[in-house]
Amino acid sequence: MRIGIVILPDQRWAESSRRWRRAEEYGFDHAWTYDHLGWRDLIDGPWFDSVPTLTAAAMVTSRIRLGTYVASPNFRHPVHFAREAVALDDISDGRLLLGLGAGGIGFDSAVLGAAELTPRQRVDRFAEFLELFDTILRSPATTWSGSWFSAVDARSIPGPVQQPRTPFVVAANGPRALRLAVRYGDGWVTTGAHDVDGPESWWRSVAEVKDRFEAALTAAGRPLDAMDRYLNLDTSPIYSMSSVAAFEDAVGRAAELGFTDVITHWPRQSSWYAGDEKVLEAVAAELPRLRS
Repeated sequence: MRIGIVILPDQRWAESSRRWRRAEEYGFDHAWTYDHLGWRDLIDGPWFDSVPTLTAAAMVTSRIRLGTYVASPNFRHPVHFAREAVALDDISDGRLLLGLGAGGIGFDSAVLGAAELTPRQRVDRFAEFLELFDTILRSPATTWSGSWFSAVDARSIPGPVQQPRTPFVVAANGPRALRLAVRYGDGWVTTGAHDVDGPESWWRSVAEVKDRFEAALTAAGRPLDAMDRYLNLDTSPIYSMSSVAAFEDAVGRAAELGFTDVITHWPRQSSWYAGDEKVLEAVAAELPRLRS
């Protein structure tokens, strides 16, 4: 089991740099930041872009993998994002993970003034995004035309450090998104269901989407161990960093369901992921045992 942590981009770098360094010192396998223009009720507070944040994080770490959680077509275009990904992969010496998702409704889309898309339209757009993004990262020059995106002689020279391209960790819960994850993903990440009435209901939803993912792998002719499997622990009604016991229980249940990786969140003083950094320190001390 590999264990990762999300560090929200809601602090000035003087504070955030300490967290990224400590994430590596604590022994986490990967660290992520949200790729949003603003997120939920935190849009009125400090918020920083993911690409420069990850660039800075790459400069103060040397081992831990770094990722977007998750980039989407809401405001990312494959041509420009490919350039950013190539640069990030180079600066981090091949430590970048690209968490990618279809994008939801809310601030990220509304702030640009575009009409709200239906779920089907968002997945249609995501399918094009993945195809073009994948093509650009694998090719020195790409010309491509679709309903949502186009590219004319888009370049990715010198290409990612990681070959044939930087790994995609595709977020998916629904049937079409799961098929896209199986087609393009090196890894798959799920949140389970959001509309649950308790932790046991959430864990049942995780088991159900895991079964759908495995069915999609089989239908595509891919072996069941073809992709890493990531679980966001903190869409559960119980915040994983609420106690060492809660975290240990969540990691154990994820392992039983066949997940290779779990993702928690750095405790915040209030609101989302409110918790105590002393719990994080205690969890970090247990990471070697929890991995086994």
